[in-house]
Amino acid sequence: MKKILMNGTPMKIKGAELKIGDKAPDFTLTKVDLSPAKLQDYKGKVVILSVVPSIDTPVCTIETRRFNKEASELGGNIVFLTVSKDLPFAQKRWTDSFNTDKIIMLSDYRNPEFGTDYGVLIEEIYILSRAVFVIDKDGVIRHIDFLEDVGKEPDYKVIIEKAKELDK
Repeated sequence: MKKILMNGTPMKIKGAELKIGDKAPDFTLTKVDLSPAKLQDYKGKVVILSVVPSIDTPVCTIETRRFNKEASELGGNIVFLTVSKDLPFAQKRWTDSFNTDKIIMLSDYRNPEFGTDYGVLIEEIYILSRAVFVIDKDGVIRHIDFLEDVGKEPDYKVIIEKAKELDK
């Protein structure tokens, strides 16, 4: 079982251990307007799937705003999805307050199997760990940045370069 650090405290990660080359598990999550979103909705696009513990924390804010900036500079064949357990209402409030309109915020409050399917559920506190998955146009995972310390930011440069490479 994977372990991560949260505020210096070791925590266990529950769920699958996905690897590069695995088919990305489909999901049904909830958008800020309460409509459903599935991974298969983005087939034919490169997906940067950013998983964060809570959008209302400093590192999650930094990460999501950075990905919004990156999304505004890339073409329409790369889609940015940010997933957390936050309710869609909180995600909408956050999105409106930071004017982030290039990313799609998704909540797993209705379908909590997302955390175990992607191997990002923190067992002790039942929130999601920080991870980024880059998924190709056919739904195959081509890059994983699983952060062993949820207080750290992902390697944006590597993630964006991988997405650009897959979009060629």
